[in-house]
Amino acid sequence: MSGSWGKKVQYSIFGESHGKGIGITIDGLPPGFEIDLAEVTRELERRAPGKSPLSTARNEKDAFTIWSGFLNGKTTGSPLCSSIENKDQRSADYESLAWKFRPGHADYTGSIKYKHFNDLRGGGHFSGRLTAPLVFAGAIAKQLLRQQNIHIGSHIQRISSISESQFDAVTIDQATLEQLKAKSFPVLDPAVGESMQECILSAKTAGDSVGGIIEAAVIHLPAGLGDPFFDSLESTLAHLLFSIPAVKGVEFGAGFTFAQMRGSQANDAMYSKDNVVVTSTNHNGGILGGISNGMPLIFRVAIKPTPSISVEQDTVNAKGENVSIRVEGRHDPCIVHRAIPVVEAAAAMAIWDVL
Repeated sequence: MSGSWGKKVQYSIFGESHGKGIGITIDGLPPGFEIDLAEVTRELERRAPGKSPLSTARNEKDAFTIWSGFLNGKTTGSPLCSSIENKDQRSADYESLAWKFRPGHADYTGSIKYKHFNDLRGGGHFSGRLTAPLVFAGAIAKQLLRQQNIHIGSHIQRISSISESQFDAVTIDQATLEQLKAKSFPVLDPAVGESMQECILSAKTAGDSVGGIIEAAVIHLPAGLGDPFFDSLESTLAHLLFSIPAVKGVEFGAGFTFAQMRGSQANDAMYSKDNVVVTSTNHNGGILGGISNGMPLIFRVAIKPTPSISVEQDTVNAKGENVSIRVEGRHDPCIVHRAIPVVEAAAAMAIWDVL
């Protein structure tokens, strides 16, 4: 199972949604780095479930234990291993689903891949529950990046058909990113945010779910990071971003809007400002030829609607018979707001590895 990633820093996740716990091992952290554990906790709290009607009622505190690679508040240089105990799983909710494949889930593909031995409870190893260890690792990577004045932030740009404006790709600043981080529902426009939340609650009342788009920015990234072709900065970021459950689309800069532009519109005019090369627009999202150009790195990810819904759906069972299914239990009507710190974590992990 592909639970490991990284070249200069290696990350390995483990666990299942309803197992005893989940965790991650990080190999390659510099020795002597002082980790702010309180900040790691705050990042995990941003993702944690059970805090509002907008998310699942499963109440996990996501308190972590560090088992190795950390002594007297600093990294030792050996692999750092951390785990998070599962305490509020209700596996009985999945007993009736054991032989029915949930539409939109990895039940069927996982069953084929692992010859019917995969853990179906709560999605097992395929569950979004496994993103908590990613947030743990990303929180450390963010602290390392901050030493070099590199900052990452994001906002909910769309929920279903309701959207707000995108970042100003040229002038996005640290203050804006910090303000968003402090919000439980991070949007640039509070009024649009209220409409988004109403949309989520409406879907929840109907036993359904909605998806959305997260837009992220990385600022003060130096020019020259990344390589052409297979190790482009986009390729490295996309690899981790597409590893997040429910992410079905990634675009950088203007993304698919490039298809509507002419070259004269799409090209970012360059000029020198205080002996630094900058661009007047940032349609390319801070990357050219797979290499950072010093402008803010801008990307967006599309999150699909949560597949576990109580609306009756057609499916098949393990015998190949046509059956219907109604998913019970505790599920998010939308995971976009909880995915914010996960997307930021993936970006931080990828950029730290490149650095």
